[in-house]
Amino acid sequence: MPITNRIADFHADLTRWRQDLHAHPELAFEEHRTSDVVAAKLGEFGIEVHRGLAGTGVVGTLRGNQPGDRVIALRADMDALPMTEANAFGHASKIPGRMHACGHDGHTTMLLGAARYLAETRNFAGTVRFIFQPAEESGGGGEVMVREGLFEQFPADEVYALHNAPGLPVGRFAARVGPMMAATDEFDIRVKGRGGHAAQPHKTVDPVVIGAQIVGALQTIASRSADPVESLVVSITQFHAGSAYNVIAEEAMLRGTIRSFDPALRTLAHASLQRIAAGVAASLGGSAEVKLIPGYPSTRNHAVQLGKALGVAEQLVGRDRVQGDIAPVMGGEDFAYMLDARPGAYLFIGAGSAEGGRNLHQTRYDFNDEILPLGASYWAQLVETLLPRA
Repeated sequence: MPITNRIADFHADLTRWRQDLHAHPELAFEEHRTSDVVAAKLGEFGIEVHRGLAGTGVVGTLRGNQPGDRVIALRADMDALPMTEANAFGHASKIPGRMHACGHDGHTTMLLGAARYLAETRNFAGTVRFIFQPAEESGGGGEVMVREGLFEQFPADEVYALHNAPGLPVGRFAARVGPMMAATDEFDIRVKGRGGHAAQPHKTVDPVVIGAQIVGALQTIASRSADPVESLVVSITQFHAGSAYNVIAEEAMLRGTIRSFDPALRTLAHASLQRIAAGVAASLGGSAEVKLIPGYPSTRNHAVQLGKALGVAEQLVGRDRVQGDIAPVMGGEDFAYMLDARPGAYLFIGAGSAEGGRNLHQTRYDFNDEILPLGASYWAQLVETLLPRA
């Protein structure tokens, strides 16, 4: 692959770092060992280190060998998932019920590789920030860092991030202008009826029947309330009620998620959910209480910054290996908060085959170490291109 020679020289180090992180996964806001490793390596490279934002966040600052007013920020996420790993290789998770199943160990390592190279060469004018963020999978660590003053304490003109993409061939990059990832909201619907004997349903108000009607009616939000050319998902993922074969329960609980890209459509879905649940329940003699749990906003790439990022990717791998018009993805990403605060871009880097249960969030997933030097080279070239020496 077209990678920087110096970064290729320490590919084995990158692999060792990544596999060590994979073996020691930590959940949201608990990335203590991980942040210790990151901070120690940045310090070894001679990079100024700040710790404490969002608890376990780490920010490194490096200045080029020429002065410059421009500052760019590069972000990697550090947290793992509450999953049990099914792999048996030597670097499999050593912590039961925790697993790096999304590649954040690789994202952290690629940024560390770029930091090492850039600290050695400093072949740029200006300043680069290396942001190592906790709690992307849950908890919104990106939002917490921004709220706690990330860009006030560490000013940056632009911010960028990468995510590995199983199913996209190695050596390729992909993104799109505008909405790249969806807004991710969750909801609880508590349906209240009147319980009783299952043999006497006429004496009850059955919350299961009400809940079933609500499930069906909620499908009309996407099919009849939303513009058909817009993307919207309303999914019921849980339905809980009762504890006996012969008892009609007092209550039922429904839970689910809403995924959207357009802020107005997101608002419409929220209002429709409330209206439909309450209306259906009332029409059948019961009631419904809706609790909306707002999640991450849509991750939206800025056109100018995405153009710069894709241009660097094209320099690295060739124009035919970079796609700038992919379909948006319904998954969520809390890098959205950083893109709401500063212009920037979020790209996918190809990770190769997703077959054999090796897709994201699967128990046999493992980050592809082959792409570590490519990702680090991309970061390094982005910095040298956006912060050119005179």
